[in-house]
Amino acid sequence: MALRFEVLGRFNRARAAHLTLPHFVCETPLFMPVGTQGTIKGLTTNQLEEIGCQIILGNTYHLALRPTSELIDELGGLHKFMNWPRAMLTDSGGFQMVSLLHLADITEKGVTFQSPVDGKPMLLTPEESIQIQNRIGADIIMALDDVVRTIITGPRIEEAMYRTLRWIDRCIAAHKRPHEQNLFGIVQGGLDPVLRDICVRGLVDRNLPGYAIGGLAGGEDKDSFWRVVAQCTAALPEDKPRYVMGVGYPLDIVVCSALGADMYDCVYPTRTARFGTALVPEGLLKLKNRAMSDDTRPIDPACACMLSRNLHSSIVQGRFPEFVCNFLQKMFPKGDIPEWVCNAMEVAGIDISSCCAPFPSAQD
Repeated sequence: MALRFEVLGRFNRARAAHLTLPHFVCETPLFMPVGTQGTIKGLTTNQLEEIGCQIILGNTYHLALRPTSELIDELGGLHKFMNWPRAMLTDSGGFQMVSLLHLADITEKGVTFQSPVDGKPMLLTPEESIQIQNRIGADIIMALDDVVRTIITGPRIEEAMYRTLRWIDRCIAAHKRPHEQNLFGIVQGGLDPVLRDICVRGLVDRNLPGYAIGGLAGGEDKDSFWRVVAQCTAALPEDKPRYVMGVGYPLDIVVCSALGADMYDCVYPTRTARFGTALVPEGLLKLKNRAMSDDTRPIDPACACMLSRNLHSSIVQGRFPEFVCNFLQKMFPKGDIPEWVCNAMEVAGIDISSCCAPFPSAQD
């Protein structure tokens, strides 16, 4: 494998680590902005380096459509194509089963999409997904999994979980660059603890470089969300990175980090910014509001760096509980911290009683 994961500090389940990848040594916990087609809209790669971005996520499905993985390969890989010297991760294309479900047909062989470009059918198999990602050349590549929204129940969840385990073996067999690219498996199983446990054990048995927790952030209630994360992080190896897919809200990142997760991605921060809303410790700041038209203050006068960097340093320096309390006090100045957050912090072993109202009055 082309990865080293060195834990530098802990607080109960939370950990801060160095994640050494072929193109960059990253500090975790970390957030990965999504550059679907090889670019973070509105920002240059130099600007991304300046704000401390460590890994950019690219979308296999969209890059395979345009400009094509063959062209990216001819031009020396995605790093050269987008002039990005640091780490990259590509997803498998599997998420499009959910986001483009009206265009997709899922069978044991793979996923047949109707191309949004020209309407032609396009079959994405586990083998083809890995071949495309081998050509693109990201540091971390994701296995093709059978993705189902967590709000769906019944036999489809079990079918998808077992198919995900069958497909991981096809992905491993197809992976031709294991010494340059790290293949991560994805834990599925919906909100069912038994299915999640079977999937975790099956993936861990295959001794992969890292593991993702998939199928969340799709509309499930927050109490179910944190419990799945807590279950999976507790069962995944201590010496491998753990990636919670699709998580971008600052509150979710702090909670999942307390529960032992290391990596996150989401379109939320960049998409929100493009529509004129900034994320600040107190919540959302809508910059297009009339009240902002003549306000010359900085968006956040107290901020010099990214949330994930503060998370990392607070764990290494042994002050993670204080970081969590300060974060929650700014976001919930009245002490009305959602009950699901209080429950999650209890499991994480972090005492937040000093920043809670006597009775949590808000449910998420």
